[in-house]
Parts: sequence; structure tokens; C-alpha cells
Amino acid sequence: GQMQGRLILDTQAKIDRAGKMGVKDPKKKYDMKELASGDVIVCATGVTDGALLKGVKFHPKLITTETIIYRSVTGTVRRIFAEHRQFEKFKLD
Repeated sequence: GQMQGRLILDTQAKIDRAGKMGVKDPKKKYDMKELASGDVIVCATGVTDGALLKGVKFHPKLITTETIIYRSVTGTVRRIFAEHRQFEKFKLD
């Protein structure tokens, strides 16, 4: 896959702040290696059902979630299927 990103500096104050932080070209497109390099770990938990992850499910005595974790250095991909039974940590209405 490929990913690119660009800063959105839509006010002079943001442009000035970025300059103070070392940004030389405020319109530069950053590629994946510039956005994140080295030992990168990315994780995502499904909120609603999708092609990659199941969403949060509420059951009478537990809440289930599915999370995926990627580690760049090892190429490891982990999936975690969790059952949450301590409802007090969630603000449920």
C-alpha cells in the first residue's frame, strides 16, 4: 500500500507555528516513510462492522471488541478478540 499526507496550514498563525517547529515547506507532500519510520506499531479497534474488523457488540453480560495490531519491524499482525466484563469503565446509557 501507499500513503501520503500534507499539513493543513490554513491560517498565518499555523504557518508561523509550523515554521518554528522546523517545517521548511508548508505545502510538502510527505510519503509513508516520512510520516512514520522505524519501529512503528499501529492498532485499530472496530467501532462498527467493516471489511477488516467487527464492530463493538453489546451482550447481556459482556461487551466484545476486535482489534488488529501491526508491527513494522517484525511484520507481525495480531488480532485480539476481547470480552469486556467490567461495565463500570464504560459510560453506558
